[in-house]
Amino acid sequence: MSFYGIVGLFIRSYLWCTILWNVDSGYDRFDRKEGINRRIFLRLLMKDIQSIRIAVKEDIYTRRMLVLYMEIKGQGAIPLTRIDENLTPREIEQKAAELSSFLYVPIEIF
Repeated sequence: MSFYGIVGLFIRSYLWCTILWNVDSGYDRFDRKEGINRRIFLRLLMKDIQSIRIAVKEDIYTRRMLVLYMEIKGQGAIPLTRIDENLTPREIEQKAAELSSFLYVPIEIF
């Protein structure tokens, strides 16, 4: 019986130490600030940009949307337009043409 008492003492001291030292008490901070100035900043090398891609996405309600992506080597595609942004096909094409001429990359349409 003394064996279980000693094991219980070690477990109790271990648990109290983890509580007092805040072991594994990290946290993720997500701010839900309302407003239009929320931004995400990414740093990429320009030589890693493969292409600008225009993709057609269909919604649940059979609504078609054009989405503009930037294709990056090894990281996949990064969306450049928001879903709720209702741009005409001419505006999407104009944005893609401006970006591709600035970055010297081709435009892909899917």
